[in-house]
Amino acid sequence: MVQDTRIHSPSAVNTLYRSGGLRRIALLVALAIILIAAVIWAACTGTVEVSVHDTYLVCAHAVLDPLYTALPGLAAMVPVTLPPPSDPQATLIVTGFRLPRILLAVLTGISLAVAGSVMQGLLRNPLVSPFTLGLSSAASFGAAVAIVIGPAVLGTMAPGMGNDAFIILMAFLFGWLSMFLVYMIARSRGMSQSMLILAGVVIGYIFQAGVMGMNYISSSDRLRDIVVWLMGGMWGASWNAVFILTPVCLGCFIILELMAWDLNALSSGDDVAQSIGINVERLRLKGLMVATFASSCCLAFTGIIGFIGLMAPHICRMLIGNDHRYLIPCSALLGASILLISDTVARTILSPVEIPVGIIMYLIGGCFFLFLILRGRGRGLY
Repeated sequence: MVQDTRIHSPSAVNTLYRSGGLRRIALLVALAIILIAAVIWAACTGTVEVSVHDTYLVCAHAVLDPLYTALPGLAAMVPVTLPPPSDPQATLIVTGFRLPRILLAVLTGISLAVAGSVMQGLLRNPLVSPFTLGLSSAASFGAAVAIVIGPAVLGTMAPGMGNDAFIILMAFLFGWLSMFLVYMIARSRGMSQSMLILAGVVIGYIFQAGVMGMNYISSSDRLRDIVVWLMGGMWGASWNAVFILTPVCLGCFIILELMAWDLNALSSGDDVAQSIGINVERLRLKGLMVATFASSCCLAFTGIIGFIGLMAPHICRMLIGNDHRYLIPCSALLGASILLISDTVARTILSPVEIPVGIIMYLIGGCFFLFLILRGRGRGLY
């Protein structure tokens, strides 16, 4: 009997490796195209429809006009003459309202999906996400405190959601506080995966009790503000929010992507990772803190948006496997696409009435995990 050794030859292994890499790159390109198409659709769709051509002209003027103003010689070197959009309201609609909202949805989707994929890799648990470790409950409690005590602390309060800056600050600080408490509890008990997750669940319950207490003692107006914030939405969209979040999300993404090789080694177990020189405890601390930072910053502007950090990594892992070099950017693109499409549906399905995108995400997430349960009976989640 002759043994077939072709699959074990170096050339065959190299061919398989290259074909797998090309397939993953093709998926990344496809997801990037889907995201671009979703951005164009979201910019054109709404209570007032804007044509694709007018959207292109508005975006082109928004880029070229400040550039030509800042560099007068550029207009003479590269003359570009563009007509104004046919709809006089297109500029205000696209650049004033839709583009900031689109970019906020993209940045939030990227941050939550990347944080979810990294946390799942660090803890080797497919059910871990920014919310599993108590972050969402802590951010909710911080926002509830800000909404309830904002008038007493600041003296004045703007209509609607109140002082947005105070709400954002409190949600961000309590999100970080939850991660710090989870880490300290787990470290005191051995820093195991199960202890981290258990500590996150416990901290989440404690902060959820605080949210219930805020709901109980708040007035009817404040109670409505808390409930609306907990549903999640892109009401905090503005160019200031985009300018703040862009460097934060980009920096966190780069840091976490540079950890991809270590995450791949960690997937084989703590002992294997330590045997090749990786400081597992420091890797977990660094990864969890960076992921929490990215998630907290975005959730402070949007409220609680669930399931992105679970769904996007799950889908990408089923398509391309556990290689974090590709899993992290793939999750980022898919998470951005899912959240942007969901937000566009949320603001157009009952137009001109807008529903919170958190409702859409809970429906999608629930159906997705029901599908996973039915699909993976006896085989795990994936």
